[in-house]
Amino acid sequence: MPIRLRLTAMNFLQFFIWGSWLISLGGYMGSQLGFTGLQIGSVYSTMGIASVFMPGLLGIVADRWVNAERVFAVAHFVAAGALVAATRVTDFQTFYSLMLVNSLFYMPTLALSNSVCYNVLTRKGFDVVKDFPPIRVWGTVGFIVAMWAVDLMGWTKSTNQLYLAAGAGLFLGCYAFTVPPSPPYLGETRKKTLVSSLGLDAFVLFKKKNTALFFVFSLMLGAALQITNAFGGPFLDDFKTVYPDSFGVQHPNLLLSISQISETFFILLIPFFLTRFGIRKVILFSIIAWVLRFALFGLGNPDDKLYLLVLSMIIYGMAFDFFNISGSLYVEKVAEPKIRSSAQGLFMIMTNGFGAIIGGYGSGWVVDHFTRAGIRDWPSIWFTFAGYALVLAVLFLLVFRNKRIEVT
Repeated sequence: MPIRLRLTAMNFLQFFIWGSWLISLGGYMGSQLGFTGLQIGSVYSTMGIASVFMPGLLGIVADRWVNAERVFAVAHFVAAGALVAATRVTDFQTFYSLMLVNSLFYMPTLALSNSVCYNVLTRKGFDVVKDFPPIRVWGTVGFIVAMWAVDLMGWTKSTNQLYLAAGAGLFLGCYAFTVPPSPPYLGETRKKTLVSSLGLDAFVLFKKKNTALFFVFSLMLGAALQITNAFGGPFLDDFKTVYPDSFGVQHPNLLLSISQISETFFILLIPFFLTRFGIRKVILFSIIAWVLRFALFGLGNPDDKLYLLVLSMIIYGMAFDFFNISGSLYVEKVAEPKIRSSAQGLFMIMTNGFGAIIGGYGSGWVVDHFTRAGIRDWPSIWFTFAGYALVLAVLFLLVFRNKRIEVT
């Protein structure tokens, strides 16, 4: 099999695993396990906890001692085992602990997957910049296919979604041993300090006011990233008594998957927007898109106002891509060459790490606050999230009112 096709299959499976449960697990926890909003949010926050330090730790192992594809495989085996174990428990504490183990070993594989691809493509003489994006886009396809498979098989509120993810994880772990080896670099990586390997040397960027403020906004906006992943399913499920035959209730994953499809479209628009408006305005557009994303959820329903939900899914592409990619470009511009990798790691820690932790617990608290006698006041919940994003947009506009962030 051609090497690019083999790496494409690896990326497809990598995100197929995540897509099998990420969007639908909240609905399962709420309807089948009876978890509260805070409990659901805390389970999703495990991904933030894992993102703070585990990618760096397993990255050190792959850089210094063990082939990256082997670390990648073992991590998937452990994560899959945790998912299988989670199918057999119903109490929150045990379920949370198992999902934490899954996150601790799955989240680092996102970075390890890229590392393996970069290493193999480079060793085989391919142009990474040219050849990797067409490979990576199939990861998004895998995520969407998994969502559709879980929905069409009626598993959105079943443990079968976890079995599907675990099966794909075990298969990918075995498959990883067949890709060309990615041995550790025995030179510079062993000379790097632990602080440097974990990306902590990039904290020097906090000495610059503008950059420090940007990272603070990254953390606060990162809190919004997992909200609809955690509560999109429970939100649609609560319409089952009012609109039981509506498309959104019958096929929640198909509806929510429009968000991921939108991502692939807006990625293609980023070069035009950056050239036309600059990074500062593009990031502002992203924050405003989050306002609309949540507000449209508050206004819509899966029946006569389904179009509002569909519009929210489409806007998600702008909300997610414009901040993550433009923010990464901003970090690339302000960081010195010797700490650019660490700076990118810091950006991920702030958004997918600390931001996701705050977002998980904070959103869960908001959901519980607007829940009375087991009935959730979803419009109030979504408008609260929209108001939070609107405050961020106003503050960002005021704090970054100068042109210094305008780099393209």
